[in-house]
Amino acid sequence: MESAVEELKEKGRAAKAASRRMAYLPTEVKNQALHNVADDLLAKKDEVLAANQIDYKEAEASGMNAAMLDRLFLSSSRLESIAQDVLAVAALPDPVGEVFDMRTLPNGLLIGRKRVPLGVIGAIYESRPNVTIDISVLCLKSGNAIILRGGREAIRSNSALAEVVQEACKRAGVPDGAVNFIENTDRALVNHLLKMGDIIDLLIPRGGAGLIKFVTENAAMPVVSGGVGVCHTYVDKSADVAKAVAIAFNAKVQRPTVCNALDTLLVHAALAQRYLPIIAAEWAEAGVEMHCDERALSILKSSPSLKLVPATDEDWGKEFLSLVAAVKVVDSLDEALEHIERYGSGHSEAIVTEGYQPAMRFLNEVDAACVYVNASTRFTDGGQFGLGAEVGISTQKMHARGPLGVKELTTYKWIIFGSGQVRP
Repeated sequence: MESAVEELKEKGRAAKAASRRMAYLPTEVKNQALHNVADDLLAKKDEVLAANQIDYKEAEASGMNAAMLDRLFLSSSRLESIAQDVLAVAALPDPVGEVFDMRTLPNGLLIGRKRVPLGVIGAIYESRPNVTIDISVLCLKSGNAIILRGGREAIRSNSALAEVVQEACKRAGVPDGAVNFIENTDRALVNHLLKMGDIIDLLIPRGGAGLIKFVTENAAMPVVSGGVGVCHTYVDKSADVAKAVAIAFNAKVQRPTVCNALDTLLVHAALAQRYLPIIAAEWAEAGVEMHCDERALSILKSSPSLKLVPATDEDWGKEFLSLVAAVKVVDSLDEALEHIERYGSGHSEAIVTEGYQPAMRFLNEVDAACVYVNASTRFTDGGQFGLGAEVGISTQKMHARGPLGVKELTTYKWIIFGSGQVRP
């Protein structure tokens, strides 16, 4: 363990040293590194997928649940998609060095702000090997050094991907130590990482609620946490039924194991008799199990082909991460808003309505990172928001909220130009 702690400290020092050079690294060098990463992901696809297969089979044999297995799994198409996201990040404007809010004060001082990197980013994450690439490339583009610490279940996948990034950076001329991967999977090492407040400027945990809670409570540096998504879709009495069916189906079925998938469907009583049998039939074909309140059950129980379960109190506010959805009939927009306020996690919430007033009330009154009108919550994603990729979805309000892209990995400093002014 002592050697592992020393390795961690050594990589921390390397990251700190690299961060000072990363702060003024030319955009062309950073973009070249990203293009190298995208190319190498495809060129070394066989090695990466072979490593992932070993991780996947071991995780499956250990009894890992389906949602986590899906997050762990890599395929040729997923690697190609990751490579495209890398290129999308390369195509984004470089946020570092942007000068904004410049103005001249009455005393003649010219004052404004200049965007700069945060410094060293630490990432602790579970299961998702794509995070190794996403966080690395976003940190590179935003001029930050990175320390990556993945989970034991994906160690071979993460190690292979980290090697791809490091070699791609080296060829582009990125400073040594800009991308650091911790090979040791001993959980005790996390405690040491959390105490490196003199090295790490921001820590990002990606994983389950337990990991996020532990990191948030024990870190000696600022933490951006989130990712736990209890997402609602409310179908208003004025909703277009076909539109509401398509949105709820996509939000639940397109990829049910992710944080922005639908968990609870709220339906206005005035539309429930028409709407619920249609969405229930569509969901049933896709294998969705519906945990229904009494009113929803009374509408749907005559259909034997449906997978219906009486809802319990535990179903409200639950992130299912599977083909399960809670369903509740409500009498008003007010009741829907109250339910979301009580059970939502501040991630992504949607309303389906043809009315301007309910849409605006929903946008104004729902307290979440992402609030939708007539669209699926599945769009809460860095790539879908035009950010290229993301380091996570923040459900907190400081310093950033929602998908965290390159700009969210920067801060600013005040810059002041004078001509000899002194304070009276």
